[in-house]
Amino acid sequence: MKFRRSERLIDMTNYLLEHPRELVPLTYFAEKYGSAKSSISEDLGIIKETFEKQGIGVLQTVPGAAGGVRFHIYVGEEQALALGEQLCDIIASPNRLLPGGYLYMNDILGDPTLVRNVGRLMASAYGNAQIDAVMTVATKGIPLAHAVAGYLNVPVVIVRRDPKVTEGSTVSINYVSGSTKRIQTMVLSKRSLAKGSRVLIVDDFMKAGGTINGMVDLLREFDATVSGIAVLVEAKETEERLVDDYISLIRLSNVDVKDKKISVTKGNYFSKTK
Repeated sequence: MKFRRSERLIDMTNYLLEHPRELVPLTYFAEKYGSAKSSISEDLGIIKETFEKQGIGVLQTVPGAAGGVRFHIYVGEEQALALGEQLCDIIASPNRLLPGGYLYMNDILGDPTLVRNVGRLMASAYGNAQIDAVMTVATKGIPLAHAVAGYLNVPVVIVRRDPKVTEGSTVSINYVSGSTKRIQTMVLSKRSLAKGSRVLIVDDFMKAGGTINGMVDLLREFDATVSGIAVLVEAKETEERLVDDYISLIRLSNVDVKDKKISVTKGNYFSKTK
């Protein structure tokens, strides 16, 4: 089948977007479309320029006989700021307040478009990092973790509070909750993470950081390392932060239950990635 140039450009773009961080040899595209490598190189130059101009991502050229191109997700400053403002407006809604000062977040985590955009932004912050897996704790962090992992093209590892018979043998640890100071347990299937993996931890909310700190300790049991920590919302007011090196998209500064007012600002992502 002979492809017109417009068809090649569309199909190549779609393939690159669906295979982020994967090295694609020029011969793959040349053979698929029955085109010369010089033509493929020209097409990729157009795609690269468009990606960068529109803030879609970066198309990296890898030289050499075993080289090719590799797509990395990237979110431009304008797009990032727009999403930050949108999240602030959504989370600051007084209707989000629940008894006890808790925030209702299920609508955000259940919105596929919003979760996809958040995942894209988080993945952009770690687009050049060495990451083998994305880890989160069940259950609210799962949608975010899958969104981030999709843009990084790595598997998702889910930590649970209780072991499941369907997961086989597990590794468990006890950790101290940063907010309640209670001892809790988290478990991870031995089959879910290879020893020595480089892991990005993702969560929806961080107060003192006890849960995330527990996941860090759990990773040590697998001889794994932390490549980064990303949270959607962090609580600004906390007595003791157990996690230091992380990015957050939203910072919750105050919750006034009496006046039904939620005060939020953009998180440290917007200062760390400038």
